[in-house]
Amino acid sequence: MTGRNGRAKAGGFLKDFGDFLMQGNVVDLAVAVVIGGAFGKIIGSLVEDIITPALLNPAMKKAGVDELSKLSINGIKYGSFLATVLNFIVIAFVIFLLIRSFEQARKKMQRKQEMAEAITPDPAIEANERLIGSLDQLNQTLREKS
Repeated sequence: MTGRNGRAKAGGFLKDFGDFLMQGNVVDLAVAVVIGGAFGKIIGSLVEDIITPALLNPAMKKAGVDELSKLSINGIKYGSFLATVLNFIVIAFVIFLLIRSFEQARKKMQRKQEMAEAITPDPAIEANERLIGSLDQLNQTLREKS
């Protein structure tokens, strides 16, 4: 494996690795991870900065609690656990609403496209119908002349 043969194997390995990295699946996955990370930050901020305070502030004021995450009994931080569970539920609900909205929009676009396809006649069918009409007229003209 020394010398030229070893370098050829190493070059083949590097070429295979480069090919693997440039495959569409790997690039698509990398883009999805980056976009997912950014989207996760947006959803996290929406939940932590807007939705959770809007839902929890009235309940926390009635309970006389300043910050949910600081609730504890004998060193057990159950408030932090409750905050994490609430964040999970709210994040799951927001993602559910987003996915549902996207699905409804996709179905609406699909229905519009299907309607447009149904309204727009196929050019080949129109050409066949004109050809048949022309042949019928030609037959009728030939019969009249005979």
